[in-house]
Amino acid sequence: MAARKRELTPERSARHLFGAELRRHRELAGMSLEQLADVVNSSRSHLSRIELAEYMIPPELPAQLDAAFGTDGIFVKLYALARHEVHPDKYRRLMELEARARAIAHYAGQLVPGLLQTKDYARALFRVSNPDATAEEIEEKVAARMGRQALLRTTPAPHLSVILDEACVRRPIGGPVVMRAQLARLAELVDTPNSVIQVLPYERGEHALMGGALDLLTLDDGTAVAYEEGITTGQLIEDKERVVRRMRSYDLLRAYALSPTQTAAFILSVMEALTP
Repeated sequence: MAARKRELTPERSARHLFGAELRRHRELAGMSLEQLADVVNSSRSHLSRIELAEYMIPPELPAQLDAAFGTDGIFVKLYALARHEVHPDKYRRLMELEARARAIAHYAGQLVPGLLQTKDYARALFRVSNPDATAEEIEEKVAARMGRQALLRTTPAPHLSVILDEACVRRPIGGPVVMRAQLARLAELVDTPNSVIQVLPYERGEHALMGGALDLLTLDDGTAVAYEEGITTGQLIEDKERVVRRMRSYDLLRAYALSPTQTAAFILSVMEALTP
């Protein structure tokens, strides 16, 4: 029995509309996913996920689809909208992409990133940001965050590069005892086969990534995506030019950051200054 086609939802976003139009024109042309994949030099699975708005639209694909279907620029115009759109399922989508990442680069301006947080550090953050939450709800969030860290224990594990603003190391989240344990966790990962952590000192001054946090993911197919996060919002960026600009900003920060050896010494000095 043939698999039942999943229902499309073109009304949700430009990305979903792109996928729905792709399926509609493909079926009007009497083409299977396999046949279209041969025409546009893609894979059946990628095209299927693009139809379902579950996979990024490669920048070269819209023009190829217009040529294949004779649609006079329809897909190029749809892509112009979809490429700037915040994905409606961005958090789920980010987790999917993170699971495929072979390399993760992260800049943190205020907080230790979730992949490196201890339970007590995460618990303190969830408590202050969710003052009405019950103890059970807080523990559910902590468990979810700790579960996400399993990504670093996969085989092969993605390579992790982290730049921490000095504020991330100085601010005693959860109090001295909690923060000392968090700093000890960071010290363990400063320079390992799969991780590098560097501190960006205050003396660097202003820079392009101030005011938020940034993830840069290099996926298993070589594609790079970015994720920017503010206090309560996040934006998944898949447009190649915009991702490249953020990669350049990250590389510049890395050049000004302390070396791993200097970072380890700096973290230990902050630990020693914290009174239990």
